[in-house]
Amino acid sequence: MVATAVVATFAVAALASLFMAWAIGAGSSGSTPFAPAVGANAISVMRAGFIVGLLGFLGAVLQGQNVSNAIGTELIVGQTLTATAAVVGLLTAAGLVAIGVFTGYPIATAFTVTGAVVGVGLALGGDPAWAKYQQIVTLWVLVPFVGGGVAYATARTLRSERVKERIAVPILGGIVGALVATIQFALLGDGDGPRSIAQVASDLLALPPVLGVDSGVIVATLLAALLAGGLLYQDMAADEARGQRRFLLALGGLVAFSAGGSQVGLAIGPLVPLLDDVTVPLIALLVGGGLGLLAGSWTGAPRMIKALARDYSSLGPRRSIAALIPSFAIAQAAVALGVPVSFNEIIVSAIVGSGYAAGGAGVSRQKMVYTVLAWIGSLALALGVSYTVFLGVDALF
Repeated sequence: MVATAVVATFAVAALASLFMAWAIGAGSSGSTPFAPAVGANAISVMRAGFIVGLLGFLGAVLQGQNVSNAIGTELIVGQTLTATAAVVGLLTAAGLVAIGVFTGYPIATAFTVTGAVVGVGLALGGDPAWAKYQQIVTLWVLVPFVGGGVAYATARTLRSERVKERIAVPILGGIVGALVATIQFALLGDGDGPRSIAQVASDLLALPPVLGVDSGVIVATLLAALLAGGLLYQDMAADEARGQRRFLLALGGLVAFSAGGSQVGLAIGPLVPLLDDVTVPLIALLVGGGLGLLAGSWTGAPRMIKALARDYSSLGPRRSIAALIPSFAIAQAAVALGVPVSFNEIIVSAIVGSGYAAGGAGVSRQKMVYTVLAWIGSLALALGVSYTVFLGVDALF
């Protein structure tokens, strides 16, 4: 009877997690990666939603472990989440995110889920994980300044008459290629954990270390940068507009993949402490969460893609490229650190930064104020509601 009750409760929690994954796919991970590309008329809204769903699923399966573990085990000290706590936290967060989807305002998913999990954890009697909170808040505060600042500087550079786009864009492509070479993948890992393409290539190159540094990794990273930059240079030499458009779509794909790796943890993270009781492997949760993200991207993302692409800033190809490069870099840094991060915050900050490079053209200040208030409010509201609801459920049952 006890085992049956545990499995039944886990099933309810899993359904709540699936709903959360759908809400995230429809809102954060499904809408933000290709919003700049849609705004630049490089891809249609419906096609963007279809592609981002597939790439988000791959990212969830291949990179979702770090953030999932952080959400499930690192936000509360001295107490493990129960199945009931997971259900309350997930339903609270998913409900708030769904409200954001249907009203057209991008609720910061990471704020909402983090607040909900902390709320139920405190209601369980756990203690705050202050060190983890400091790491999370530091990243959240830095995102608008770093993402928006890099996007602004990049857009200003591309708009400068003294800079030739045929040279500048391939250089940016080389930087992105180097970043891709350093991404950690579980499939490439060994007994010591996940590894990057550059690390695997370093083993094949078998170069001696220099001053204690693995020279093979450096060489492999530089080769990836030269390859990406060289291919993009050839493409732009043949047709500059087509080269820019292809680069923009490639960036959107990389951000979509990164979104899956980060956002799936927000959906399935609360279930991680329950895995030992039901003997379900983490990879099964990652696949299930990835499918939920995919479903959300295909059914609910077009509305939010349109909102981000056209309501926040009127972006051309250059400003869109400038917005997506820091978004990709920040997303991968968050995945590597195991820190939950809001893709709405990342993308919106970068969109605004690149928009101000053109004198603030098309940037809606009023909507930005409402969005920031929604982010702060979602964190406080999720924490308070989940804490109160869990205490009520616990008292009744």
